[in-house]
Amino acid sequence: MKRSQFIKLSGTAIAGTALVPSLWSCSSIAQSQIKELEKHVIDRCELVEVDFRWSRFVGKNGRLDFHGQKHKNTLLKIYTNQGAMGWGLSDKKASEIIPLIKNKKVSDLITPGNGIIETLDSRVDTALHDLMGVILNEPVYKLIGNKASNQVPIYSGMIYLDELNPGSETKGMDAILENCEWDYNYGYRQLKVKIGRSGRWYPHQKGLEKDIEVVNLIHNTFKGRKTQILVDANDMYSLEDTISFLKGITDVPLYWMEEPFIEELDAGRKLKTWMNENGFENTYYADGERKPNLDVCLQLGKEQVMDVLLADVMGYGFSKWIKLMPQIKKMNMQASPHSWGSALKTNYNLHLAAGLGNVCTVEGVTCLSDDIDYGNYPIIDGVVKVSDAPGFGMKILKK
Repeated sequence: MKRSQFIKLSGTAIAGTALVPSLWSCSSIAQSQIKELEKHVIDRCELVEVDFRWSRFVGKNGRLDFHGQKHKNTLLKIYTNQGAMGWGLSDKKASEIIPLIKNKKVSDLITPGNGIIETLDSRVDTALHDLMGVILNEPVYKLIGNKASNQVPIYSGMIYLDELNPGSETKGMDAILENCEWDYNYGYRQLKVKIGRSGRWYPHQKGLEKDIEVVNLIHNTFKGRKTQILVDANDMYSLEDTISFLKGITDVPLYWMEEPFIEELDAGRKLKTWMNENGFENTYYADGERKPNLDVCLQLGKEQVMDVLLADVMGYGFSKWIKLMPQIKKMNMQASPHSWGSALKTNYNLHLAAGLGNVCTVEGVTCLSDDIDYGNYPIIDGVVKVSDAPGFGMKILKK
């Protein structure tokens, strides 16, 4: 299943289905909320392109070249005839969907706890959730379940192969430590470190040795400062590479091992067995982010092999996560939906965590923008307090 895969909205499905509140599984949903959503009819939609930048230049990972710093997001704004407006991350192809949601009651498209209807495309998902929260004057996490604490652990997802960045030739490993220190001072206490140098940027053995050196250096530098280290190989290791890497960091109480290789039943089982027998029984195996084979991931979850599922919050879908979370929870599998790229996705995942529970930590993507107010999500000692403002609690500043 590719991250870009979406459920397509069918005009026939929308037009041919008489959607009324009784069709929803709404026994626990206050009828007053449904009635309030019924009052609002979508009368206008707008796509807006905004500029943002990461807090620093982001370099290479094991698979991709320099990521840069300045980027753009496409946002979908949805207005109702009652003057409400909600918005969310989308893309330009949402223009094909806009005619199919116009003149529809909000209650025909989304209700609390259920997410959007299954025939809707994911490109309208977060905008409709934000709109629902604005109409009902509640934060999204309270509308999708309110099952967990609104104090959510968060990790920095911005520590790359920074010794290879332009201008870092003389800094070497200090460039990595400087970025770790910046993230620590910003409030992060979990540091996710990109590895996988052996796949593309270094000779194989030298790259593997450098990965080991980097992780041990960060551990020794931040030891005693209440930090945890996560690593992400971006699928650039083999099973043998992964085991060699772990053998080189036996003194590091590793929080998780992410995407060592493309998820596969036999290799996953062998890795988890080795981890359990060699001192890494408390380290999570996390996967399912890039072009995930969800069937394989869920099978590994059932077998207690894969501990954390990472399917992207936008590519997989916010509402689909609402439906999936109870299933993986029954397997004792946790979640940490992928956030990379935008602080918007980080905040969406914080609401999933507080609303649904079963999220061990959230990927933080520190962003700055003159076009977006990212809302009140302070990071203090590695924990975020999720905004209680209506919807997702963010604002578009661009006029």
